[in-house]
Amino acid sequence: MTAIGCDQGGFALKQEILKYLEQEKIPYKDFGSYDTASVDYPLIAEKVARAVASGEYENGILICGTGIGVSIAANKIKGIRAALCSDCFSAEATRQHNNANILCMGGRVLGTGLAVKITDTFLKTPFSGVDRHQRRIDEISALENGTADNQRQ
Repeated sequence: MTAIGCDQGGFALKQEILKYLEQEKIPYKDFGSYDTASVDYPLIAEKVARAVASGEYENGILICGTGIGVSIAANKIKGIRAALCSDCFSAEATRQHNNANILCMGGRVLGTGLAVKITDTFLKTPFSGVDRHQRRIDEISALENGTADNQRQ
């Protein structure tokens, strides 16, 4: 199941992504915002990120004007690897190599068609599971937990 949220800058694009999710029969929960009234994106990003970090949702999608704010906010939550993507190659690579669990996009940056393709790529690309990629994810987790061993090179 996918958690999705946006601020006012991402509202229009989120509506298009919701149509895609419904068309593909991908279950989701919409964490807001629900209109174009101004909201604080960190609050929406936190709701989606905590839902994903808890394991209740497999992945998440966050959209703000540029995608930058929501990606910064989401990455403050332990266990989140939020990736700002503006192309399909990055969406595929971040799933395969980083096992990213939240896709971030900019509603004022991307057109609908490309955003839907990025979303499709992100949601349908599995983590490669290759040893070096898992090792690097483990290193990121160690940084997050304050247990990084910087002696290994």
